[in-house]
Amino acid sequence: MKKVLLIVTVFSAVLFTSCKENAAEKVKEDNVAEAANRDAKATQFAIMEFAEKEFDFGEIDNGTPVEHLFKFKNTGDAPLVIVNAKASCGCTVPEYSKTPVAPGEEGELLVKFNGKGKGTVSKTVTITANTKTGKETLKIKATIKGGTDGANLVKQGGNMLKTNK
Repeated sequence: MKKVLLIVTVFSAVLFTSCKENAAEKVKEDNVAEAANRDAKATQFAIMEFAEKEFDFGEIDNGTPVEHLFKFKNTGDAPLVIVNAKASCGCTVPEYSKTPVAPGEEGELLVKFNGKGKGTVSKTVTITANTKTGKETLKIKATIKGGTDGANLVKQGGNMLKTNK
């Protein structure tokens, strides 16, 4: 009986002390306007519109470094911020501005390629930015003459020897 009386007393105390105030009355109008403004901006993205997304260096000699400047325009509603630009291998190095590109403004991304290898090579540069997809891709390619790609090497007695194939 004492337990029932204790439970009823605790329940009554909780019931009378809670829910006295209307939570909707505590919401500030400034906070509502700020949240609406924030939510509207969340749907705005930067758009990287490139003049070209692929570039062919053509035929180059082995070991010849080459570079190409990719130009783009931010045609979106928000400032474009490039977070990272990463190449598919160490022989390709992208360089980009760390400052935001305002809507309507133009920017540049320089891609350097060391030109080593043999035959036709293709490399990609992946750009991470605040675009709708979050990633953009550029491609470069070149035909390298006079180089080796390692395919004509054979292992003999623990040493790598070049063959005349």
